[in-house]
Amino acid sequence: MIGEDKELDFLGQTTATSTPGGFGNSSEPRTVTKKELVSRIAEETGQTKVVTKDIIQMFLDQIITELALGNRLEFREFGVFEIKERAARKAQNPRTLEKVDVPAKKVVKFKVGRLMKERVCD
Repeated sequence: MIGEDKELDFLGQTTATSTPGGFGNSSEPRTVTKKELVSRIAEETGQTKVVTKDIIQMFLDQIITELALGNRLEFREFGVFEIKERAARKAQNPRTLEKVDVPAKKVVKFKVGRLMKERVCD
């Protein structure tokens, strides 16, 4: 069918989807919103969208809370979230060539897990 793409559902099973208008360039990535994920998961689990959205939001809030506390989050096969300290450094303004001090800061790092690497990166 024209515009039909292969897609993995949240369990990793292949499903066929049609792009809006029946046309699409499968090499172009598209933005998937939380609302769309909520709809898919609600449909596949039989839960309401409201309950599904609340659960997903609680999950995301817990990730943020744990990272804010400095904790490392490990999801086997998926990946690891952790906080790293980026050292202070000197940088240069490309317009004025003026040297500026960039203070140390914390950044969130994500290391891809084995299963995600196999399905996405290879």
